[in-house]
Amino acid sequence: MHFVKILVLTFLLALPALSPADAQSLFSSASSADTKVTLPDPLTEETANALISRLSDSEVRALLLDQLNTQAVEVDDTATLNDFFFHTTSGAASMVALSVRSLPVFIEKQPQAFATFYGKIGGDGLLKLLGYMAIMFGGAAIAEMIFRRLVMKWQIQRPADINNITLREIISFLSKRFAREIVAVLVFIIVAMSIGTAILPPFLGGVVGLIGPYLIAFPRIMVAVGRFLFAPQNPMFRLLNCDDRTAKAMVVNNFGLAFLIGFSAVLLQFNEFQGVTDVETRIGFWLNLAVHLYLAAVVWKYRAGITSMMRGFEDDITPTEEGMARAFPYFAIVVSLGIWWITQIVVSYGNFELLSSAPHYKTMMLLLFAPAMDTLIRGLVRHLSPSMTGEGPVAERAYISAKRSYIRIGRVVVFGIVIMAIAGFWGVSATNIASAGVGPQLASNLLEFMVIMAIGYLIYELVSLYINRKLAAEQTAAGYMPDEETVGGDGGGAGGSRLSTVLPLILMVTQTTIVVVFLLLGLGNIGVDTTPLLAGAGIAGLAIGFGAQKLVTDVVSGIFFLVDDAFRTGEYVEVEGTMGTVEKISIRSMQLRHHKGPVHTIPYGEIPKVTNFSRDWVIMKLRFTVPFDTDPNMVKKIFKKIGQDMLLLEEFKDDFLQPFKSQGMLEIDDVGMVFRGKFMAKPGTQFTMRKEIFNRVSAAFVENGIEFARREVRVALPSMDGKKLTEEDKSAIAAAATQAAQDQLPVGGQKDDR
Repeated sequence: MHFVKILVLTFLLALPALSPADAQSLFSSASSADTKVTLPDPLTEETANALISRLSDSEVRALLLDQLNTQAVEVDDTATLNDFFFHTTSGAASMVALSVRSLPVFIEKQPQAFATFYGKIGGDGLLKLLGYMAIMFGGAAIAEMIFRRLVMKWQIQRPADINNITLREIISFLSKRFAREIVAVLVFIIVAMSIGTAILPPFLGGVVGLIGPYLIAFPRIMVAVGRFLFAPQNPMFRLLNCDDRTAKAMVVNNFGLAFLIGFSAVLLQFNEFQGVTDVETRIGFWLNLAVHLYLAAVVWKYRAGITSMMRGFEDDITPTEEGMARAFPYFAIVVSLGIWWITQIVVSYGNFELLSSAPHYKTMMLLLFAPAMDTLIRGLVRHLSPSMTGEGPVAERAYISAKRSYIRIGRVVVFGIVIMAIAGFWGVSATNIASAGVGPQLASNLLEFMVIMAIGYLIYELVSLYINRKLAAEQTAAGYMPDEETVGGDGGGAGGSRLSTVLPLILMVTQTTIVVVFLLLGLGNIGVDTTPLLAGAGIAGLAIGFGAQKLVTDVVSGIFFLVDDAFRTGEYVEVEGTMGTVEKISIRSMQLRHHKGPVHTIPYGEIPKVTNFSRDWVIMKLRFTVPFDTDPNMVKKIFKKIGQDMLLLEEFKDDFLQPFKSQGMLEIDDVGMVFRGKFMAKPGTQFTMRKEIFNRVSAAFVENGIEFARREVRVALPSMDGKKLTEEDKSAIAAAATQAAQDQLPVGGQKDDR
């Protein structure tokens, strides 16, 4: 037994070099022990020798088998992953090469299949077969004609006003016509199958039974679908935006593509009945390739019309939508050829049963019907979205933004449904993921990642839509005009509500949170360990906290300013001598736009105090200087009348809190008497009201013969004894008078209190 321990010691030290399969075969008869033995770390000759010396024989066997199983699992996973990449590349390519090499076999075997069938029924049997088919399909056609005559009294009425037709009327008309055509096809097939069951010999039933569903019913149903979407003869009922040529071509090629797919199914079944399998001839490869090439050729030929379908009927599409519309034809071609390659991958696995339900054709058709689904979404949004709330540019912009959000939400919902449908086509479900290999698991994880991202984006759009609608409602109620140069004209705007100030910050934080959370969920689902990301984010947060304390101060100060409701967007404030309208609020700073244009960015941490000129009410005090001989009672009456007249003005009557009135004589200076008037108003229009009062006071003074006092400079000259002043004397006197005037404070006009 000492020899066995030495062997185990050698195995442990050279574990990576030993093949698990070979080693396990050496010890396949060993039994595992109940005690779990772990290897020392680090594993050296000394530590391994010490471990072996302490273990019993059963523990040595258990340790060896445990290490063998671990290595076997690792090698098995690597082999499965390599196998997946092999089938994706070389395996699929080998299927193509095999089909090319099997082409002579197909050319030889296909005539043999027809000869075998002819040998079974003979010439007379072939004539009988044609007769049976004539009876079956002739009787079915007669039954369909009778059905159509019976439903003629249920004639589908067109909308009365074709020029003002609505989407609801279009869908109603097309749906009724589509239902009538589908029911007619079902009547045809049911009658044909009933007649065939009654008259066909058993050995012909299998062959003839394929023709009706695959070569008649399926192409006719696809034509009905094409007529529903494209309405080739009625452009006003067309659901997709394309010209008549493209619409007719799409309907015709719908029939051609469906007939080719149906013919492929019939031929494969026919050959199987005659003993010629697809494994020998590889005819399925060529038929499948023909379908995909046919589709790619149609898309390439009518790419301009398909681009127009993706644009839809709206004129105000975004640049992104325009780019997607232009790229869609090329995307469709790539999808067609890509699904064909996926089919070869499945064939290289030998999983023919998966292709028996034609998931590749279903997937391709679903993806290529994207223009119809997108147009349906936009049409539903156009007709079902709520009407615009309020009036003005803010309400209009919010309405347009909401419509685009509804469209994006609809697209995400459709995207999720399409992904789940494709998963169902290919048999990807939660019950079979655990037992799948690396290839199916990778596809499933990718599928789940896309679903998680779709759900995250859906929540992102819904939250953004709700907050933006609330923000627009608040701004509309406050009379916010985004096209004006400044919110308050000369400054001093009333500002928005507290909610309209906080909502943009809430929106930004919420959007960021949704993106981070769902991105981490998606990455975790595809196997990425998000723990280091979270730990790294924590470390980065600490680094920012220590290295950017000023930033933290700004953010915290901003939070307290918002909690205290110190200012709102649109309000006119002063911060340490800097004045302006609050134009933007971020998590770190605020932007003030002065009424003369400049924008000041002020971090919250540098704001010692805020003076708000736009909160609740403002008082404006106006000064007027008149000559000494002016009647004070006259000035008081003029001010009172102007105040009463201003209250009757439509543009100002709702903004006055107290009318303009006289405060009497304020002072007397060396120029004249100074009178002061004041009024109280809501913030926002006080400066416009002040201008109007200035104009009315000036006009009233002129009517009553009152002039504003002017500052005069009198120059006393000594006796000149008849001498005249020279030009030098006049210049000196004028300079002295000018200097004397500049030394005095300006009066007779209104000083700007700001």
